[in-house]
Amino acid sequence: MLTRRHIRVKVMQSLYSFHQSMNKNFQAEEKFLLKSMQEMYDLFLLQLKLIIEIKAYSERYLEKSQRKHLATSEEIDPNMKFVNNTVIQILENNNELNDLLESRKITQWNRDGEYVALLWEEIMKSSVYEEYMNTRESSFKEDKEFVIRLLRDFIAPNEKLYDYLEDSKLTWLDDLPLVNTAILKFLNKLKESSSQEAKLPKLFKSSDDEEFAVHLLRKVHVNDEELAGEMLGKTPNWDKERIAEIDTILIKMAICEFLHFSSIPVKVTINEYLEIAKEYSTPKSSIFINGVLDKLSKEYHEEKRLNKMGRGLM
Repeated sequence: MLTRRHIRVKVMQSLYSFHQSMNKNFQAEEKFLLKSMQEMYDLFLLQLKLIIEIKAYSERYLEKSQRKHLATSEEIDPNMKFVNNTVIQILENNNELNDLLESRKITQWNRDGEYVALLWEEIMKSSVYEEYMNTRESSFKEDKEFVIRLLRDFIAPNEKLYDYLEDSKLTWLDDLPLVNTAILKFLNKLKESSSQEAKLPKLFKSSDDEEFAVHLLRKVHVNDEELAGEMLGKTPNWDKERIAEIDTILIKMAICEFLHFSSIPVKVTINEYLEIAKEYSTPKSSIFINGVLDKLSKEYHEEKRLNKMGRGLM
């Protein structure tokens, strides 16, 4: 789920927070990095649970309508197609999901159910829902396509939900696109035969990714003066005060990868930090950073300082 680029973003945010903070407890910042990555998985679970809760709310809505004193024939015998959606039932019955929701105390929708109601109202009034509910019978394919549309057309773009998540945890804003993509991939992989034992994606693709996050944070911090020294003379047209702090951090992280991470290709490092700069720094940052890193990588190569192992890593 967590990509190397997103790991780099989280390390960048931790380093920036540490530099901005008056508290120089680096161990606390390291704990924050690990916590923010774990909280990304909480968001993944929370969004999956939201799909289940929307279905549960719709079921309660139908039951309430049936009990009306002057209920219509449609309210007495409602279309249960959405309530019986097989994909949502697979989510509801997934043992791993239920265990994780309980162990990680993902109970927000119990407290803040108004967001579930808000989404249900929007869905129920939509042409997407009307088209889906045109019949009472359904195939697994149709059920899956409808749930994917719920995520893509209603949950992901909802501004009130976005504000709620921002208020809950600031780091979730950067995590949300990646989490929604992970959910989309998970839903697409579900089959009609998927059982309650269907495996959820893990936060880290491998233990190497978690180690990479911690090692990168530590090495940039420990070698901060050395990395700053590497930048001297490489920005002749830029005064120190004119260089955005985020740019300085990104350049230091890239230099750290050049010199201390032997398995990461130089081109990968440069491309990753250019993309991060485009999203998180100034409009001209990627051009500036590209110039600095290109010059440094060539110098390191000539001086045989690039300790890269394997073919194609230079």
